[in-house]
Amino acid sequence: MARAQLPWSFFFFFFWKNMQARVTYVHMKYLFFSWLVVFVGSWVIYVEYSSYTELCRGHQCTKSMCSKYRKGIVDGSACSGLCEKDTLYLTKCLSTEADNQVYLGTWGDLEGVIKCQLDEAPRYDLAGDMEPRKEAAAFDKPTKGTSVERFREMILTHLKAKVGDDQANLGDLATRTLTAADANKDGHISLAEARSSWALLQLNEFLLALALQDRGHMPKVLGFCGDLYMMEKVPHSPLYGLSLPWVMEVWMPGGLRRSVDQWFTPAWPHRAKISIGLLELVEDLFHGTFGSFLMCNLSPSSFGYTKRHDLKVVDARHIIPEATFQEEIRQQRCDTDNNCLYGVDCLTSCDLTKHRCTTEVTKPNLAKACDTLKDYILRGAPSDIREELEKQLYACMALRGSAEQTEIEHSLILNNLKTLLWKKISNTKDS
Repeated sequence: MARAQLPWSFFFFFFWKNMQARVTYVHMKYLFFSWLVVFVGSWVIYVEYSSYTELCRGHQCTKSMCSKYRKGIVDGSACSGLCEKDTLYLTKCLSTEADNQVYLGTWGDLEGVIKCQLDEAPRYDLAGDMEPRKEAAAFDKPTKGTSVERFREMILTHLKAKVGDDQANLGDLATRTLTAADANKDGHISLAEARSSWALLQLNEFLLALALQDRGHMPKVLGFCGDLYMMEKVPHSPLYGLSLPWVMEVWMPGGLRRSVDQWFTPAWPHRAKISIGLLELVEDLFHGTFGSFLMCNLSPSSFGYTKRHDLKVVDARHIIPEATFQEEIRQQRCDTDNNCLYGVDCLTSCDLTKHRCTTEVTKPNLAKACDTLKDYILRGAPSDIREELEKQLYACMALRGSAEQTEIEHSLILNNLKTLLWKKISNTKDS
């Protein structure tokens, strides 16, 4: 009887040992991959956290600005709330560059976006940004004893250099600057207020906000302290897609990201209204009241829209006066056309005889705007206008040379696109 059971006992023993070995192997394999996942995950979190702490330095902005405010170097409508009453404070960090600090913020009952600059020395960098960066530092102009009349002359001289001295309405823009400088609205401009407004006037975004304050495409400036300023919050941004947490952005494949962007867009009539807003912005920037501006980054993240689907610019650092662009780029040495690129979208050609960049951009604002809008507005377009809309968009994208060189064609295509879209939505509640 015992002998009959031996083979079965031996088989069971062999089976048990084999299973134990397999379990141990699977267990070790599981432990190894778990450790690998934890290691890689921890490394990614560490790198991203390090990047976050480098990108998000709002405490340095407020500390620096409040120190200057208490010393009487700067002043502005937001200084008291930021530095004394604690009614203005920074919340969520939106920064994508260490020297350009961007935060959601609240100021009493107001919600907005707070921006300030952190860098060491003024400079122009054609490879990235033509914004004159600086530490919130100097604040040494105008000098003590400067009269309001002399300050106005300084502003006019600066505006002529920025937007061109052939603009007839620069006096009005200077008046807007002086009005904004009087932060407490007491009818007088203190030295600290003047220095703060002068620092802000060096920034492309603040200059554009003044130039377009009555056009509706730029958020309003709610207040400032030195060159830290708060603008209206745009409810929906970027222009399409979702603003995702950085953890999801890191792991999401590019193809899936593009699909998600297409899913999360407004209904077509709303997209048509937003697109009209972008076309109107192009119109305002081309031979506008205070000169022409170039749009050198038309990525969706630079724009947003309101609850009524009105387009708003959320990042105007790369919308620069054409005169400023031409003055700077003609000094750029080049060997190929690629050396003559500013931002993402402003490209000129290289004059190989002089090894200097020419001043005329290869594509006007309108062509770049149509390129941005093509997929956005064609997807889901009504069948009765889709063919004509596609035809107009491709004609628009084919525009070459500066807007001045193709002014008639530029104006014709722009008006055709606006008319086509308006006709389709004018009798709906979306208009």
